[in-house]
Amino acid sequence: MGIMGMDLGALALRYTGLSLSVSDYDSIVAMNIFVALLCGCIVFGHLLEGNRWVNESTTALVMGLITGGVILLVTNGVNSRILVFSEDIFFIYLLPPIIFNAGFQVKKKQFFRNFATITLFGAVGTLISFVIITLGAMGLFSKLDVDPLQLGDYLAIGAIFSATDSVCTLQVLNQDEAPLLYSLVFGEGVVNDATSVVLFNAIQNIDLNHFDAFVLLQFIGKFLYLLFTSTVLGVAVGLLSAYTIKKLCFARHSTDREVAIMMLMAYLSYMLSMLLDLSGILTVFFCGIVMSHYTWHNVTESSRVTTKHTFATLSFIAELFLFLYVGMDALDIEKWRLASSSPKKPIALSAIILGLVMVGRAAFVFPLSFISNLSKKEARLKISFRQQVIIWWAGLMRGAVSIALAYNKFTTFGHTAVRVNAIMITSTVIVVLFSTMVFGLLTKPLIKLLIPPRPAVDISSQSFFDPLLSSLLGSDLDVGQFPPQTNLELLLTIPTRSVHRVWRKFDDRFMRPMFGGRGFVPFVPGSPVERSTHGPGLGSLGTVTEADDHS
Repeated sequence: MGIMGMDLGALALRYTGLSLSVSDYDSIVAMNIFVALLCGCIVFGHLLEGNRWVNESTTALVMGLITGGVILLVTNGVNSRILVFSEDIFFIYLLPPIIFNAGFQVKKKQFFRNFATITLFGAVGTLISFVIITLGAMGLFSKLDVDPLQLGDYLAIGAIFSATDSVCTLQVLNQDEAPLLYSLVFGEGVVNDATSVVLFNAIQNIDLNHFDAFVLLQFIGKFLYLLFTSTVLGVAVGLLSAYTIKKLCFARHSTDREVAIMMLMAYLSYMLSMLLDLSGILTVFFCGIVMSHYTWHNVTESSRVTTKHTFATLSFIAELFLFLYVGMDALDIEKWRLASSSPKKPIALSAIILGLVMVGRAAFVFPLSFISNLSKKEARLKISFRQQVIIWWAGLMRGAVSIALAYNKFTTFGHTAVRVNAIMITSTVIVVLFSTMVFGLLTKPLIKLLIPPRPAVDISSQSFFDPLLSSLLGSDLDVGQFPPQTNLELLLTIPTRSVHRVWRKFDDRFMRPMFGGRGFVPFVPGSPVERSTHGPGLGSLGTVTEADDHS
C-alpha cells in the first residue's frame, strides 16, 4: 500500500496497539524509503549547486527514475512505485505551501508594477494556449489511431497542458539581477496555474451536449467571477490575520501562538476557497502577499525569522516530493502495458503534445509582449527579445499541476482499466519528464547566454538622486539597480506614477493604522522585542538588527 493512497487516520489508530499488521509494516517501510530519498535529493542538490546543467528538480526526477527502476527489478516487473498518487492529497496538502510561499516571498512592488502584463500572459495567454492545444489535439490525435475521445476529453487535455511549471527557470533567475524578468516569469506561473485549474473545473461542469453562445457567456462569466472572488477572499483572510495578531498581542504570552495563527489562517484561506468552489491557488497566493505586507510586521522578531524559513522549507519539501514521485511514476509498468504493446504510441502522442505546447506558447508570448511594450514609454521597462525568449522557454516545462489534473480526469484513485486513459496518463508523464529533464537541463546555459551576469554595483557610482528617489518611491525599491544616468529621467517621470502614490497614501493613512505593518507595529510589554531592545549587553541589540535586515 502506498503512503499517499492509504487512510492516514486509520493507520494512526492501528499504531496505538503493540503490534503492526503486514500492511502497516509495508507502509512504514515505504515512508522510510521516501523520506530517505528526499534527504538524498537535498544532499545531491547541494553538492551539484554549482553545476551549470543540473538543479534540484532534475535531481529529484533522476533519483525517482533510478528508484523506480530498482523497485521494478526487485518486484520482478510488478511495480515501480512505493506510493499511490492521489490528486486530492496534492491539492489539499502539497500545493498550498508552494503557492502561499510564492506570494509570501514575492517582491510586491515589482509584481504589482507589472501586474497588467502578468495578467495578460497568465490569463489571456493561457486561454490562447488552451485553444491551440485543444484544436491541435482534435486534429492530430485521430491520425495515431487513438481510441475515440469525447469533446470534453479534448477540452480537458487543452487545460491540462496549458498549466506551466516555471520552477526550473526561477531556480536559475536572480530576483535582484533581473527583477522585471523574474516578476513576469514568477507572476505568470501563478496566474497560469490558477487559470488552468479554473478552466479544468469549469469544463467538468459544462453541459457539452447543449453547448451554445449562452453557455459560452456563462462560462466566461463564471471564469471572471472565480478570479475576482478568489482574490478578494485571500485578501480578506490576510487582513483578518493581521488585525487579529495586532489586537490580541499573542507575543505577550507566547511567540509560538503567533507562528501557529499565521500558518493556520494561511491554510484556512485555501480550504475556505475550496469549500466555496473558488480558486484556492489565487486565494492562498494573495493571502500570502497580504500577510507579508501586514501580518509579518506585527509579530516579534523571532517569529518573523521562524515563519519566513518555515514557509520556505515546507514549499521546498513539497516541490521535491512531487518531482520525486513523477520520476518513479514514469516507470509504472501497469499503465504502460495497458496503454500499448509498445511505447511508440504514447511517445508519438507526447511528441505531438510537446509540439502543440511550443506553438501555443509562442502564439501568445511574442504578440502579447509586443502589445505590452506599446504601453510603456521607458525602454528599461519594455520586454526585450531576449527576455521574451526566456519567458517562452520558462513556460515550456510541465509539472505537478498537469500530472494532478491528468490523474483527476483519466484515473480513479490513481488507477485505470481503460486503454485510452492509460495512454493519456503515460503521455502526460512523458511530457512532464522530458520537458523538465531536457528543457530544465538547458535552462541554466540558456539564461547565462542570453542574460550574462552583471558586475556588482559600485556604491560610489550611485547618483545623488538615489536618496530622493527612495523617499518618493518607497523603501522597497532598490534604486541602485538603475544606471545613474537614468535616475534623473526616473525622477521626472514620478508624477505619472499616480496610482502607486495614491495607494501608498491610502495604505499609510488607513490600512496600516488598522492592520499594522512596517512602522505601525504595536509595542508589547515583556515581548522579545522589548527585552532585546532594553536588555543588557549588545548581543541582544544585534538580534534586532539582524531581524530588521530580513524585513
